[in-house]
Amino acid sequence: MSARVAVVSGGNRGLGLAIVRELAARGLDVVLGSRSLEAGRAAAGQLAGLPGRVAPARLDIAAADSVSRFTMWLHREFGRCDVLVNNAAIAIDGEGDAATVDPDVVRRTFETNVLGTWHLTQVLVPAMRARRFGRVVNLSSGMGQLSTMSDGIPAYRVSKAAINALTRILAEELRDDGILVNSCCPGWVRTDMAGWSPGAPAEQAADTPVWLATLPPDGPTGGFFRNRQPLDW
Repeated sequence: MSARVAVVSGGNRGLGLAIVRELAARGLDVVLGSRSLEAGRAAAGQLAGLPGRVAPARLDIAAADSVSRFTMWLHREFGRCDVLVNNAAIAIDGEGDAATVDPDVVRRTFETNVLGTWHLTQVLVPAMRARRFGRVVNLSSGMGQLSTMSDGIPAYRVSKAAINALTRILAEELRDDGILVNSCCPGWVRTDMAGWSPGAPAEQAADTPVWLATLPPDGPTGGFFRNRQPLDW
């Protein structure tokens, strides 16, 4: 059987690149999605010699035409998709609060974090259904937990709460198709998006999403995890 094929959005740096590396190290062929093809190629060049192939591809999940072109390329190049890691996201709230945040910031956040993730999932799920196998991993955040919801960066928080809701819905819809759908919080990670922080290195934070991407058939679905342990919604 040919190698499983994984797609990782926002895979050219930080946590996304660490996820790509770990999946390829496990023998999966990994498509490294990046808004900039040049950045994707440079990132893929760092991963030569791993058991799985790493193929860079241009992918801007906030642009419908980019998602369409990516999907056609993926089917032509690989003919399948077994794993989708929805990693790409933005955090652009700044210092705003829910009562004053610029609606344009909310719109742009949702276009990427929610609608972009949703659209990419929609176009790749049929390939999983065709083989009755799939793993969908949505990178969420503890900031999207309703049980501990607080103030600050409201557009980002609400977008991640929406991703958790989408995870639950998709898990129910797809459980009879052999497709497991889960969310995870990687914790505070040392990445460009997070800026300087004393958080975990990306390689360590990649453990839970990689675990969810490689679950056995009897693995969990419809869950929210950090450090491989379930979280409250």
